[in-house]
Amino acid sequence: MSERDGLRIGVYVCHCGTNIAGTVDVRAVAESAAALPGVAVSRDYKYMCSDPGQDLIRQDIQKFGLNRIVVAACSPHLHEHTFRTATRTGGLNEFYFQMVNIREQDSWVHEHKGAATRKAIDLVRAAARRVARHRALEKSRTPIHPAVLVVGGGIAGIHAALTLANAGKHVYLVEREPSIGGHMAKFDKTFPTLDCAACILTPKMSAVKNHPNITLWTYSEVTAVEGYIGNYKATIARRPRYIDEDLCAGCLECIDACVFRQAKVPDEFNEDLSRRKPIYVPFPQAVPLVPVIDPEACIEFHSHKCKKTCVTACGERHAVNLRAEEKLERIDIGSIVLATGFRAYDARRSANYGYGVYPNVYTALEVERLINASGPTAGEVVLRDGRTPQTVGIVHCVGSRDENTNRWCSRVCCMYSLKLAHLVKERTGAEVFNFYIDMRTPGKGFEEFYQKLLSERVHFVRGRVAEVTDWALDSSEEGRLVIRVEDTLAGLFRRIPVDMVILSTGLEPQPDAGDVRRLFNISSSPEGFFLERHPKLAPVNTFTEGVLLAGCCQGPKDIPDTVAQAGAAAAEALALIDAGSVETDPNTAYVMEEACSGCKTCVPLCPYHAISFAQAARKAEINQALCKGCGTCVAACPSSSIGQNLFEDDEIFEESEGLLAYA
Repeated sequence: MSERDGLRIGVYVCHCGTNIAGTVDVRAVAESAAALPGVAVSRDYKYMCSDPGQDLIRQDIQKFGLNRIVVAACSPHLHEHTFRTATRTGGLNEFYFQMVNIREQDSWVHEHKGAATRKAIDLVRAAARRVARHRALEKSRTPIHPAVLVVGGGIAGIHAALTLANAGKHVYLVEREPSIGGHMAKFDKTFPTLDCAACILTPKMSAVKNHPNITLWTYSEVTAVEGYIGNYKATIARRPRYIDEDLCAGCLECIDACVFRQAKVPDEFNEDLSRRKPIYVPFPQAVPLVPVIDPEACIEFHSHKCKKTCVTACGERHAVNLRAEEKLERIDIGSIVLATGFRAYDARRSANYGYGVYPNVYTALEVERLINASGPTAGEVVLRDGRTPQTVGIVHCVGSRDENTNRWCSRVCCMYSLKLAHLVKERTGAEVFNFYIDMRTPGKGFEEFYQKLLSERVHFVRGRVAEVTDWALDSSEEGRLVIRVEDTLAGLFRRIPVDMVILSTGLEPQPDAGDVRRLFNISSSPEGFFLERHPKLAPVNTFTEGVLLAGCCQGPKDIPDTVAQAGAAAAEALALIDAGSVETDPNTAYVMEEACSGCKTCVPLCPYHAISFAQAARKAEINQALCKGCGTCVAACPSSSIGQNLFEDDEIFEESEGLLAYA
């Protein structure tokens, strides 16, 4: 590597304010790089990613005839594309560039300036030797299929689907429950404005059903996904409702005619607070308003001795089909929006609160159904014994901010606890206590709502509740639940007898989130929520291109934030579709056929299913559109017949020698 070999390298070391320069002697790194073989120019600059910093690279390429570029700055994840673009617009092939991370991998992990500087010098020297071996590569373009798959029919999926459909794109909306609506359909009011949840949600649900650009499949699940950005193929299993959606008129006479004169099956939509028949609609505003038959509860599916009165009631429409079978739909789509939502924390896991032991301990979702006019008590807040509670305790952070359960804040618990306190007090006139750790009201109008509750004389006790018990110490506690808590503001322990306890349960990933993650080949955070590409700059994208996130599957959030993220996911999908095609990097693996022995070792190892076996040639083949450049096959090939662009052996060897060499 020397000037006479025609190599002219430009090295640029970034201060990144004090992020790098506070720990690394940036000028010393640039001076050391200037002495390296083949380096024609070496500079340090305060902010290389700024427009002047990029202009510096472009100008130097022209002025000094540079043919290789090394930038030592922050993470390539953030700015590799930035500097590749600067290299390209300067007149070089953008892959004649190498980036060195001296922020996350050096300055941020070192305290000793001398050691950090020596490490930066070593890393830059390694990059200068490596970039000399780089080859000119070209990006390829992949066409984008204009249809989009939205998985999940809660408010996030609904909003994303409508945004895309209103833009003229075809959307397949898949929901595994019999109706769309999600958790929001169970609410009575929404905070902080106390708007009717159904009044907001139902028009959007109806719009989904009637939109010509939306194919709605409820009671269905995605079972297989293959392909790559722009060209995905998905298989959807449509479970039998035993009621034909195309023939059903929504008269619901089949439900009235069912031989189950009394409902005997726990109603999941009402949080098991009421019963339903084997044939049912989840709630009055369900979309589609088509009954579904529960085969686990229907007599016909067990003894075949049912009188089939539902069939008779349907008359000439013949919508009831007890022999219906699962259907598989296979569709082509270009991108996918995951909006699979959350599940509420199971309060039984916090045994000290007595849920499932004491009948008058409820979860927040159960109280949402009690308050709702379409709920099991038609909106009356009554206990299981029929009494109206006179004193109610609301326990915050059940399954949130707890080392024993979930450490994260669920974001919505404080506000929906305040909402329930207001509604319970409004409906019953009860004395209401809120037991909280910290009151978190950061959203628009949230603090005003909190102040409203204070003016309504709702009690607020700061402290984590130790337990809920029915052990009475005196006559005032007889027949009541007692909340034991340390009041950290008053500095004393208290026993507060109440008639009803409401547990404000947190938000968790869906129980099958791991299966969904593997199905769509995306990542999860340690908590189990789906992982975004970047928490600030790409909060709806995933590391699998073309798969986007919306709503609480990505993390706990309230309805406005969910809708905003759903709109952002839809916008990302629209950007892909309207671009017509997408550029893909060439850092993919390839097979050197003359060396391939056809052992098939690589085929099952590829996590992206990019490798197949060509029977005619008896060689492995790699689909360049599917390959993501993970390098698994390169490392595993026993005959070393698989290489990878940007990670060729000579590049790695040169980088290693440069890293280990002494200046």
